[in-house]
Amino acid sequence: MKVIYILWLRQIKRYLRSRPRVIGSLAQPVLYLVAMGMGFGPIYKQAGEGSYLQFLAPGIIAMSLLFTSLFAGIEIIWDRQFGFLKETLVAPVSRWEIMLGRTLGGATVATVQGMLVLAIATLIGFRLPQPTQVIMALPIMLLIALFFTSLGTAIASRLEDMQGFQLIMNFLIMPIFFLSGALFPLKELPASLGVVTRLNPLSYGVDGLRTTLTGAAHFGLSTDLLVLGSATTVVLALGSYLFSKIQI
Repeated sequence: MKVIYILWLRQIKRYLRSRPRVIGSLAQPVLYLVAMGMGFGPIYKQAGEGSYLQFLAPGIIAMSLLFTSLFAGIEIIWDRQFGFLKETLVAPVSRWEIMLGRTLGGATVATVQGMLVLAIATLIGFRLPQPTQVIMALPIMLLIALFFTSLGTAIASRLEDMQGFQLIMNFLIMPIFFLSGALFPLKELPASLGVVTRLNPLSYGVDGLRTTLTGAAHFGLSTDLLVLGSATTVVLALGSYLFSKIQI
């Protein structure tokens, strides 16, 4: 447990020391909230759907969680190149504890990012029916962050160069994000697109955030929690297995 805590704390300290990283990771969500939330707002309202910013904000929070979580895996490659990973792996502790500590740290950082985006969205005009709904949204944020941090770790465990990792991330991130319902409602989609969105884990994360923050549900909160919890358990186990196979 001590190793898990130390690695978790190390990830948090890295995040707090890197102010440009914090500011840069907030720039894209803010751009989406301002440009799309306000730009498409009148069109969305004319269609009789209400405020587009209210609909969009949970999806952009999920986007921030997705980006931050997946790219946490690049730190494994970075540590491997600079020798820190080797020093960690030769320590007399299980690799499962090492992986869990790093994953929890990355997930915590991503969750903090999500909370910052939520705060910015509130300043822009997003309204919470009840402030206590933020507490209800936290487990959803953490599950999203754990799933994608574990996925990033699993992918990074099989790669040795940053360029390859970034190419795979760019290949994954955009389809996952755009086919999650973050930018458009999932109801009345074409059958083929509906199947794809149901297979996308982020769809349940977006729906869970939208349910807890605005009360608008598509799948239902119990389904969202069941799917996210099950998927996170599987990917966490896969990430642990692949991490244990890293050659030093």
